[in-house]
Amino acid sequence: MPSSRPPRAPRGHGARALVAAVLAGLVTALLPAAAAHAEERTVRGGRLDWGIKSSFQSYVTGPIAHGSWNLKGGAATVGGSQFRFHSATGAYDPASGAFSAGFSGGVHFTGHKKGSSYQLDLTISRPTVKVSGGSGTLYADMVSKAKGTGNVTSTAQVPLASLNLSGIDMKGGSGPIALTNIPATLTAQGAKAFAGYYTAGTRLDPVSLSTDLAAATGTKPSDKPKKPAEKAEGKKDGKKDGKGAAKDRKAKDAGRIEDAAVDWGVRRTFREYVSGSIAKGKWSLSSGAQDGGALFRFPRGEGSYDGKKRTLDADFTGAVRFTGKHGLDIGLSRVAVGVEDGKGTLYADVDSGDFTKKKAPLVTFTGAGLADLKPRDGLIAVTEAPAKLTADGAKAFGSMYKAGTAMDPVSLAVAVDEKAELPALPDLGSAAAPKAAKSADAAGPKTGKAAGSADDMSDSSAALPITVGAVAALLVAAAVAFGLTRKRRAARADGTADDSAGTP
Repeated sequence: MPSSRPPRAPRGHGARALVAAVLAGLVTALLPAAAAHAEERTVRGGRLDWGIKSSFQSYVTGPIAHGSWNLKGGAATVGGSQFRFHSATGAYDPASGAFSAGFSGGVHFTGHKKGSSYQLDLTISRPTVKVSGGSGTLYADMVSKAKGTGNVTSTAQVPLASLNLSGIDMKGGSGPIALTNIPATLTAQGAKAFAGYYTAGTRLDPVSLSTDLAAATGTKPSDKPKKPAEKAEGKKDGKKDGKGAAKDRKAKDAGRIEDAAVDWGVRRTFREYVSGSIAKGKWSLSSGAQDGGALFRFPRGEGSYDGKKRTLDADFTGAVRFTGKHGLDIGLSRVAVGVEDGKGTLYADVDSGDFTKKKAPLVTFTGAGLADLKPRDGLIAVTEAPAKLTADGAKAFGSMYKAGTAMDPVSLAVAVDEKAELPALPDLGSAAAPKAAKSADAAGPKTGKAAGSADDMSDSSAALPITVGAVAALLVAAAVAFGLTRKRRAARADGTADDSAGTP
């Protein structure tokens, strides 16, 4: 008997058309975004935290080796036993997950002193992490004295450690890229470069890193502030008056400073004390001072130098204040540097408990470049000059250290040509708080990043993973809706019960 129901075909076709339109719209709208994220990115800025091997550190500084270690090239410490390397550069391909990041800085271990030399002498610097095809390797420059023979070898970018990246999908990240507590194992070549202290396969400390990403074709804005336009002083009828001419002659003779910066970390163990479990404190920067991880930069130096007399005087901006428990409160501001007879002195206004003094001499330093103050390519550069605490410096730190105590080295850069560029400050990336990486499982969400601490991930952009996840959810929802529509139609046609018949 023919059915008296009106035809339902138009309604079914309308539902299918609606679902198809939704699917097409989603794919069309979101594919360009995904394609844009697939472009190769440049790694620019970031840090790598690694203890190398904690037991080796303990051995070097313990009662057997009676040794020590010192940092090089702006490397810092973080937490109890990690070294922080800085200024990552490299590349990342979201499509394949290939990743390469090279870092700056190094650490030099010495121990077993015999005469004027050390039997244990090992330097590890410029670590580089490369990931390809799901496997990772940490490379480093190695200078080592072989155990037993004493032969010294120097090798660039030794494949030092294998990195276990199981469970981590490096594809599709949008930055920053963060890998936390990645297991590391010594390679055969690494064992040889490690002077024979460990065999291949030895477990090393886990590796954590965070790097920023930029478009491969993009440019990073310069951190150097633009110079204000020069004012014409003492001009009259196109000629300089006597005062202006005299000023020009003085500037030419004395050597005017165009720009300058001084880098000083105060003292590594002091910073660790401040942020550690005893003082439970912090430091704060103001007036333009910058934090480079292992050092503080006091910029925008002004003053003059005299090449003939080999003297230099410069005043800098910026201030740092250390606060914590047990009455810790030390403020240093208005930093200045003076150089004479091949010796430098770093001054600062001190506000520290009972000791307050303007332009107090804190440390003296010596090093290459101070003796002649000769500019090269328009730049006078003094790099990591050894520094010692003065009597006033000891008072500034509440007699925590005696006069003559070794403090962090001083680096000075003075541009005497307006075209000269100052050395870049260590770039720790967008998550540069001086904190140790928190423990986390190396296997993380498949978003191009391993699970990390809140600090490591706070600035991460999850735009791509969230977008793809949303697309997947909407596609599933659309497919379900389409399926339910067909199910209802089939149920009505067969006269069977429909579980969703009560829904509109």
